[in-house]
Amino acid sequence: MSSREFDVNGTGYKIVLTEQVVSHVNNLKTLYNAAYEDPESFEDVSSEISNTINEIAGTIEPHAEDNDLDGVIQEIIKAVDRKAEEIKKELESKPIKKSRK
Repeated sequence: MSSREFDVNGTGYKIVLTEQVVSHVNNLKTLYNAAYEDPESFEDVSSEISNTINEIAGTIEPHAEDNDLDGVIQEIIKAVDRKAEEIKKELESKPIKKSRK
């Protein structure tokens, strides 16, 4: 877990990137991709997108106003992507230990 702070429209926000938040963000990205690849499916996934955004928004301090919500969600997606990249680089830089039998 790590926390991230960011500003949107002059308001400072903070979020803790828990496994649940990361899972919600990854689900949201999947839903966005589904809607993008098949615009006709947007009606089907729009309520799930909204629910997922609300789940993520519930973890932000302070509560995001409606006019900030899109920017806040974008910042959280970026934060999750950066965290995933950090983990990937860390894993790639560690030597592989050979086990003895």
